[in-house]
Amino acid sequence: MISQQLAVAAPDQVVGVHLNYLPPLPPAGGIAGLSEEDQRRLAHTKAYAANRAGYQVLHMTTPQTIAYALTDSPAGQLAWTAERFAKWTDPQSRIPDDRLLTDVMLYWLTGTAGSAARLARESTYVAQAGRPCPAPVGVAVFAHDITLSVRAVAEQRFDIRHWSEFDRGGHFAAMEVPDLFVEDVCKFFSTLA
Repeated sequence: MISQQLAVAAPDQVVGVHLNYLPPLPPAGGIAGLSEEDQRRLAHTKAYAANRAGYQVLHMTTPQTIAYALTDSPAGQLAWTAERFAKWTDPQSRIPDDRLLTDVMLYWLTGTAGSAARLARESTYVAQAGRPCPAPVGVAVFAHDITLSVRAVAEQRFDIRHWSEFDRGGHFAAMEVPDLFVEDVCKFFSTLA
């Protein structure tokens, strides 16, 4: 979210943007011209929005309420975070308990659950929301992410210069498959030099 907004707000200051999560965009002109695979991906995204996006809705509508609950209770913060890790990762991934607890403690000890939650709300209302991103964009799609990007749809708003697809990894790809993630970021930015 942040890197996209920086590229829209100050495109002359951004060399490129690498993304491993593209918020779902409705395809211009509907889905008629999309392949079966792309339609399956959009159906996956629609199912996520219908059945599992309560987390995002809470962050977008009542971030301060969830902030108090998470800041007040380390057990609450652990439950909230552990559920995301359990549901949004590749079933074959194993995020070590120490890594999960480190993530939880970073939010809880710093009291930043609220600002993290507000990011979703505030990004919905920024002036640049929905505007094309003029910077070169590299995308890595990980098979077990909460939504699956569709290149034909992404190209309607982004200057796609690099597109990779992986059969491993989920929403937390940098933790789940760091080797693939880092290699893809390096590969994208090496094409811009």
